[in-house]
Amino acid sequence: MQPIRNFDELTAHLQALQKRRRIAVVCAKDPNTEYAIARALKEGIAEFLMIGDPGVLKQYPTLQHYPGLVHTVPVDDPDEAARLAVGLVRRGEADILMKGIINTDNLLHAILDKEHGLLPRGKVLTHLAVMQIPAYHKLLFFTDAAVIPRPTLQQRIEMIWYAIHTCRRFGIQRPRIALIHCTEKVSAKFPHSLDYVNIVELAEAGEFGDVIIDGPLDVKTACEKTSGDIKGIASPIDGEADVLIFPNIESGNAFYKAMTLFAGAEMAGLLQGPTCPVVLPSRSDSGLSKYYSMAMACLVKGERVSD
Repeated sequence: MQPIRNFDELTAHLQALQKRRRIAVVCAKDPNTEYAIARALKEGIAEFLMIGDPGVLKQYPTLQHYPGLVHTVPVDDPDEAARLAVGLVRRGEADILMKGIINTDNLLHAILDKEHGLLPRGKVLTHLAVMQIPAYHKLLFFTDAAVIPRPTLQQRIEMIWYAIHTCRRFGIQRPRIALIHCTEKVSAKFPHSLDYVNIVELAEAGEFGDVIIDGPLDVKTACEKTSGDIKGIASPIDGEADVLIFPNIESGNAFYKAMTLFAGAEMAGLLQGPTCPVVLPSRSDSGLSKYYSMAMACLVKGERVSD
């Protein structure tokens, strides 16, 4: 499989598979979600279970063009809708879970329920995003901009594993993972930079398999070879990072918002850790971003046993 280098190639790859994933959408009540669902139906990559207020769902005329591919489940209470959607996934009746206009905490409460949720014991819940930037020649993954405030060493290791597995789904067989800091220097003033040293040692010992991991690096050095050359920094990343691991949620989220606002980046993102991909968009995300997140989820999900 050739690496998927942009979102158009992602859609084309999914269309070639000729398999629709089953997406359970909780409380789909906004035009951007409607656009994303309609686009996924048109492209032939998904079918939908719409869980929420049936009165609102009937106002989506676009979806009426796809009889048999859109099913509604009438539920008035958002918490009940979230629990029902999680139950559908647990029973194998849905492949992917998606947040509509429901409070994130309400949906996470159902996902994290110890008895009836979707997060296996011992797994780490985190967020992995991928962006298409006009100024960069390939897709760029980064984590965590939405869930873990200050990752521990073990959480960071799990985040790296999730990124590796997702990169492989995108056809990136030897992902280059940069551990991001404001400088290339290790300092006790920044404890995460000490964690980076441990992670690099694990990578060099073969703990992560066929992968290149280096850091600390700043974003520019990780993604532009010239910057490293000017600074005299020799890194195996060589300005070709596939994944950026941010030190904390503040830096990751600021990067997320800045790239979409000022650099025209297109974005997709998923929760990692649950037994199925979870599309957890911000309420302000565009319809296109929500569609790309759906497409990312369809790729990460892989083959259905029932297909």
